[in-house]
Amino acid sequence: MGSILAAERARGDVDVLSRAALDLDEFMGEATAAIRRAVPWEGACVGTHDPATAMLTSGRKYGSLVGSDTHDALFATLEYNSPDQSSFRSLARSDHDAIGMRVTLPDDIARSERMNVLMRPQFGFSDEARLVFRDGQGMWGGLALFRGHDDAWFTEDDIAFLASLSGSMARGVRAGVLARLTGPALVDAGTGGPAVVIVDAADEVTHISVGAEERLAQLHASEHLMDPLGLVHALVAAARASLHTPGAPLPRARIRTASGMWLVVHAAPLAARDGSTSQVVVTIEEARPPEIVELVVAAFGLTPRERDVTRLVLQGVETKEIATTLHVSAYTVQDHLKAVFDKAGVRSRRDLISRIYFDQYVPRLGTAVSTSGWFAD
Repeated sequence: MGSILAAERARGDVDVLSRAALDLDEFMGEATAAIRRAVPWEGACVGTHDPATAMLTSGRKYGSLVGSDTHDALFATLEYNSPDQSSFRSLARSDHDAIGMRVTLPDDIARSERMNVLMRPQFGFSDEARLVFRDGQGMWGGLALFRGHDDAWFTEDDIAFLASLSGSMARGVRAGVLARLTGPALVDAGTGGPAVVIVDAADEVTHISVGAEERLAQLHASEHLMDPLGLVHALVAAARASLHTPGAPLPRARIRTASGMWLVVHAAPLAARDGSTSQVVVTIEEARPPEIVELVVAAFGLTPRERDVTRLVLQGVETKEIATTLHVSAYTVQDHLKAVFDKAGVRSRRDLISRIYFDQYVPRLGTAVSTSGWFAD
């Protein structure tokens, strides 16, 4: 790592950026540039994850990785369907906020399919450092940095510096989510209803429904963003991996498009008549309010009790009834509400409700309502 002064400046820069309410593209670009001043890298890949499921929801590439979409499907398969303990999902369950393949897991680098099948032969990278963005709500994203020369591995000081950024990076991603929530949420034009993609045993897309390509295109709005099919393959790999764990939930992720619409993407193995499950179906559909609200309250950084209070407020429940429902005093409910307002940056129940209302309901007013009570596609 560079000088101590450079590290402190970079850490301060990332902290300031995380509090500046930048959108995700701007925050990720500025933050990775700041990190590079303290820990030089040749290529970088930064992803956002759904904190409820740890599934990848977007990926951005920098340096020598810009434009390298060819191997996204292989990356996703290795990330979600291999026993590699350096995968982001494994790191999210570990005590490590950051690792270096050479200094933290030297015994595993020879067994890492990601390094030996993809990063070394395809890109010439000999070492990788990984940072998990997490807070009390879960993992909001992760950063992978790469170097290509054997005499320039990431050091223990590099890894310690990266680990110190975990909370700031999580805050920046959460702020990016909230920045989108306060902006206009336009309804995407295109074919309504769920879109379906079917992937075969060779990880090739064999069928794609009308409208699916439009949905995928809505997720690809920047040169730094990974190919949306990479997100599809991540879910496919996770779906296949779930078959080996009885009772494991099927993978799903909530993703926001460039225009502001929330989508839910989930994957499930298809069972043939002979019992084989070589194909996986990926479904992309518009998120419903309960799913959106879950992500919104997570982005606010609410405690479990504050989440309970917020859900009831959004349903129009009064303070006295909230107190009865949660078996607490009305004064305690008011204390929770004050904390929620502070975290959400609002002053009243009305302001809190309006953030959800104007973001998800107003753009759909005037359209037909289905038998579920939500707007029809």
